[in-house]
Amino acid sequence: MVVIEHINKSFGRQQVLRDVTLSIPEGQVLGLLGPNGAGKSTLMKILIGLWRADSGTVSVPERIGYLPESNPLYEEMYVAEYLEFMAGLTLNSEAINGTANKREAINSLIERVGLTPERHKHIRELSKGYRQRVGLAQALLGNPQLLILDEPTTGLDPNQLVEIRTLIKELGRERTVILSTHIMQEVSAMCDRVVILDHGTIKADLPINQIPDLETLFHEATKWQNG
Repeated sequence: MVVIEHINKSFGRQQVLRDVTLSIPEGQVLGLLGPNGAGKSTLMKILIGLWRADSGTVSVPERIGYLPESNPLYEEMYVAEYLEFMAGLTLNSEAINGTANKREAINSLIERVGLTPERHKHIRELSKGYRQRVGLAQALLGNPQLLILDEPTTGLDPNQLVEIRTLIKELGRERTVILSTHIMQEVSAMCDRVVILDHGTIKADLPINQIPDLETLFHEATKWQNG
């Protein structure tokens, strides 16, 4: 369970989050939807402990995986080499997917995210879609209970979109997933629930199956911004 209570965050005179309260049960894929500058990335950085809220409380699981929008990678390394290196930085071997065999665990993870054909390539040689898979594999090191994805489908072609959407939905059956995006189709395709954030305030919070028209809901929830 993720529990966020009365979170506020400002940078100088700009208040980015305003009294955000939210709970997310285990095994749910939550879509965090909002226009650019809504506060989505700030909220996620507070959840992973990169930033501290000015006030309020956050309760998250012990193991968290995070895929940032920029997805920084060591491009000179091979795919398998990179994942083994990253695992060695932060995890003991027993922590990697519950097995004491690090290489076996990495191989399993590479297969899980569809990187097997690319495993012996340098990361610099990979397409945008395969680089996203490397970032996703890295986020899954340690078998996280909470997976936070910031704009994971940006720049992917239609085939890659379908593959990544399917993978994220599968991952959501095993853990809590928070997916931040400004693309409504992504939320409809992958999420169980949507939270619409605008100017740092939650404007809507509903199960996907209770929303007849997400685009209409989004525009209604954020119309004051443009009005």
